[in-house]
Amino acid sequence: MYGYEQTTSGAGPGYQGGPYQQQNTSGMGPDLGAGMGGGSMGAGMGGYGQAQQSQQPLYPEPSPPSLSDAVRAFTTGGLPVEDFQSIFITSKVYCPRGERPGFLALHNTPQPVIPMFSSLKELRRYAGKESKYFTVTGAEVLDLLPTGYGFAMDMEGEHRMVFDAKAVEQMVDFTMRRMYG
Repeated sequence: MYGYEQTTSGAGPGYQGGPYQQQNTSGMGPDLGAGMGGGSMGAGMGGYGQAQQSQQPLYPEPSPPSLSDAVRAFTTGGLPVEDFQSIFITSKVYCPRGERPGFLALHNTPQPVIPMFSSLKELRRYAGKESKYFTVTGAEVLDLLPTGYGFAMDMEGEHRMVFDAKAVEQMVDFTMRRMYG
């Protein structure tokens, strides 16, 4: 099929077979090793079969930037607001917690704000090593944040930033447009 020899004999010296030659003992679905003439899927294709043996992708997907990286880039002007918001809504956010469920709020500011952190390291810098916390995604923050509250990101960090209640409303609008068109 496709002009390639489909037997293990064409795999080259030292080839021990790949993960696709395992027997299907579950009784469900086809045996992957039985496909394409019963040989290894990479047999006879030069080095391709050996690259597949380790099950590592030849071109791994790039990992999205971390929220810490996005905060740094956004505060230094290296990241547009839309890109920051896209990263924020899918990222894990660390929030200090008290004895009762919910966000802790700071009321000694012009508007009440919720302290949030882009990493556990940043949270520990602010609240101490033994502090209690919970995590949510940025989208959940926008959904759960009380009306009229803003949030402060990485308050003790080098790249701290504050989003007032108006900015939070704009982030909610952006997220709703992105999710629902």
